[in-house]
Amino acid sequence: MQEHDVMNKNEMPERVIAARRDFLYVATVSTGAVAVGAAIWPLIDALNPTADVTALSSIDVDLEGVDIGTRITVKWQGKPVFIDHRTNNRIALAKADDDATMPDPATDAERALNPEWLIVIGVCTHLGCIPLGQNESDPHGNWKGWFCPCHGSHYDTAGRIRKGPAPRNLDLPPYAFSTDTLVKIG
Repeated sequence: MQEHDVMNKNEMPERVIAARRDFLYVATVSTGAVAVGAAIWPLIDALNPTADVTALSSIDVDLEGVDIGTRITVKWQGKPVFIDHRTNNRIALAKADDDATMPDPATDAERALNPEWLIVIGVCTHLGCIPLGQNESDPHGNWKGWFCPCHGSHYDTAGRIRKGPAPRNLDLPPYAFSTDTLVKIG
């Protein structure tokens, strides 16, 4: 055998050394990524809603004892929801203004699934204050709906913004009537 045909066991070609280096690099980075993922998973999981919040994702409200003309407030996902058992006068006022010029136009039929009941989230769309108007002694604003005392927004009997800095109507929660007097919110 010639001297150049015999390779020293301690001598390896450069490509073999490079392949080992690449393997060690990929293995180290992969192990580090798995370790970081395992470390931050509890933090990410903590951002999920708690069981008590998830339980309130939908509520059933029995409207059986709510008299015509009465407004009640229920809590859904930490927010007040105004339920108005509207009188014929309130329904007529809302429908009469369907074609009026408004900052956020919507008809009464688009706002109330059942004309007798208006269900809105009771949070002003300007800066999140709670409008007044649920009680008879509260100010109801110029359109006999709700009045936000923080910055003077006026809402009508369909929860539509009519005057003031609020950019849009009172928000509508997702809801459906299971029966004539049972509503599922959420």
